[in-house]
Amino acid sequence: MADTLALFTSIGLSEQKAKETLKNEALSASLKDAIVQAQRVCGASGVDKARGTLLYSMASRLKDTKRLTFLSDSIAQGKISTELQLAAALDFIKSHPQDPINQKQYEEACGVGVVVTPEQIEEAVEAVVKKHKEQLVKERYHFNMGLLMGEARSALKWADGKVIKNEVDLQVLQLLGKKTEADLEKKAKVTNGTLFKGIFWENEAAVNGENYKTEGYVVTPKTMELLKKHLEITGGQIRTRFPPEPNGILHIGHAKAINFNFGYAKANNGICFLRYDDTNPEKEEEKYFTAIKDMVEWLGYKPYAVTHASDNFQQLYDLAVDLIRRGHAYVCHQKGEELKGHNAPPSPWRDRPIEESLVLFERMKKGLFSEGEATLRMKMVMEDGKMDPVAYRIKYTAHHRSGDEWCIYPTYDYTHCLCDSIENITHSLCTKEFQARRSSYFWLCNALDVYCPVQWEYGRLNLTYTVVSKRKIIKLVETGVVRDWDDPRLFTLTALRRRGFPPEAINNFCARVGVTVSQTTTEPHLLESCVRDVLNDSAPRAMAVLEPLKCTITNLPENSKSDVRVPDFPANESKGSHVVPFTRTIFIEQSDFRETMEKGYKRLTPEQPVGLRHAGYVISVQKVIKDAQGKVVELEVTCSSSETTEKPKAFIHWVSQPLVCEVRLYERLFLHKNPEDTSEVPNGFLSDINPHSLQTISGALVDISVKGAKALDKFQFERVGYFSLDPDSTADKLVFNRTVTLKEDPGKI
Repeated sequence: MADTLALFTSIGLSEQKAKETLKNEALSASLKDAIVQAQRVCGASGVDKARGTLLYSMASRLKDTKRLTFLSDSIAQGKISTELQLAAALDFIKSHPQDPINQKQYEEACGVGVVVTPEQIEEAVEAVVKKHKEQLVKERYHFNMGLLMGEARSALKWADGKVIKNEVDLQVLQLLGKKTEADLEKKAKVTNGTLFKGIFWENEAAVNGENYKTEGYVVTPKTMELLKKHLEITGGQIRTRFPPEPNGILHIGHAKAINFNFGYAKANNGICFLRYDDTNPEKEEEKYFTAIKDMVEWLGYKPYAVTHASDNFQQLYDLAVDLIRRGHAYVCHQKGEELKGHNAPPSPWRDRPIEESLVLFERMKKGLFSEGEATLRMKMVMEDGKMDPVAYRIKYTAHHRSGDEWCIYPTYDYTHCLCDSIENITHSLCTKEFQARRSSYFWLCNALDVYCPVQWEYGRLNLTYTVVSKRKIIKLVETGVVRDWDDPRLFTLTALRRRGFPPEAINNFCARVGVTVSQTTTEPHLLESCVRDVLNDSAPRAMAVLEPLKCTITNLPENSKSDVRVPDFPANESKGSHVVPFTRTIFIEQSDFRETMEKGYKRLTPEQPVGLRHAGYVISVQKVIKDAQGKVVELEVTCSSSETTEKPKAFIHWVSQPLVCEVRLYERLFLHKNPEDTSEVPNGFLSDINPHSLQTISGALVDISVKGAKALDKFQFERVGYFSLDPDSTADKLVFNRTVTLKEDPGKI
């Protein structure tokens, strides 16, 4: 395995990507053969990263492995040098399965040897810019330049995309001139439904009713008739669905799926369903149904309808009976252990008579078999090499909706595509790991002669320094590492909400990450940046002191008290303000005072005064009071008006007559970037817990402006960070969670 790992990394795969590839036996074998063949043609050093990327893409997408040598040679010889050419080559191979391959037709179809001159590129871009000139001049650099790229690429099928982009940039610069300050201003915030409007899906059917144009889509004699009926029902409307399993809480990866499914539908004036994939009654709980819907709506999306896979149990059963009658399914008695893995032995019951399987399936439905004694299996091979996936299994567990009506339940592989078909979904959008199920998705719909939607895959969104699997989060809860699914150190959506992350920030983060076919692994501080952008504009300011140091202003009377008006948003005072008291006793941060002056220190020392934010005063130390252990416990100071005093080097925050509150400061839950990677963390993720991931300060002080705050209300504590009121708060004591620091700190979550 080490030799194969080295072989994979030699073509430019990262070690992590190479390890993931090794887990897929079929892909690993194909890629190895492709690399070895390419090295025979151009030598080991000739397979550079560009060729390696094409070999990997080819190995992962090629269905007919007998063509692997032919395509590997084309890549090694430089005949196929772009992803666009590779897609054309795969299409040609699929539509010409018979030997021999007509080399001339193949090369024409793949653009081999086609040279697109700079003059052709210049002319094509010029025509596109001219077409959109009016809108370009109006919107300037806020115009969607991707539109120009897309149209130019359509006109020049085999041109280098980078060269086209450079030409587009040059001609736009010639038309509009350099960017002005107005051009550099941020565009209006991303709103729900516009997130994915600019996506360009190469070789995919973006129009409802053109499913058959999608790569891998199987056209049958009934395809066009079924599509026609589908269009009559939908009226050509785009339909998507978000189909979570109700057996856990949604996490940050689901936020991308929610944004993509709902956003894509809304951007195309379509609709999106929230469909619970509730086919495993052993793991489903009502609290998960409620939490999932709450999170979808919290992110700002409203489902067209809330449906359940269980709504279709009778229809799914009827279709299973039909599948048996057509000779595509059979009842099997192999045990679960025998079916695990990709090299399971063939079923001795695969060729049993259809009538026999019909009788046995009916007996399964009536509860005449024990759990595990019989399954219904489909006669097909999945893309990852797994044979005859299970369609129905026996579970004597009451279902949360149908009760004891059923004792057989359909699997994901059987249910998913058929529920999509029943709901007339146009685009089944799912993460990359489901690519191995694409052919089975199409196969099952076609085997039953029902409408077949399009399946598109996109890369998952992963974050470093966290785990999101349900099983591992349950372990964290059970071992007491975190309190529950909504512990603010986790990246479940309920946890992020509790920590104070605005839904707009999560949506903006998903938009920044974008939708790609490759898996995305992102640092948490990029998400934090989106949070700061939103909270900077929406979180009113308050003053809080986490580690208080008492200051007595000796030149003010004992009962002195005045009101200080503090703007909620200092950069825009028209957005409102609040009043806080200023008395003879104030509290400042311990870190804002040093008894010994140090170079570069600008705040309060016995020799150096400091200004008080918003108060209009400068204070100077007169006396330092310490306890028996020598710790500074109080300062006696005098104050003077900032208008008549020399401007101090710094201004600090303070509180007077404050509220006592609890503050929880969060850092990364794990010490390593990839806590699930045993090469980084040999003893498992539970051994990687950061002992300093939660710091609780029980005696923090906050100004009285927050007194009427409600749970999840958000504030910027000046000079400290952004904070959100925790639901643990009571009338007697407020509890604040630090959402993010004021400035980016990659060392903290």
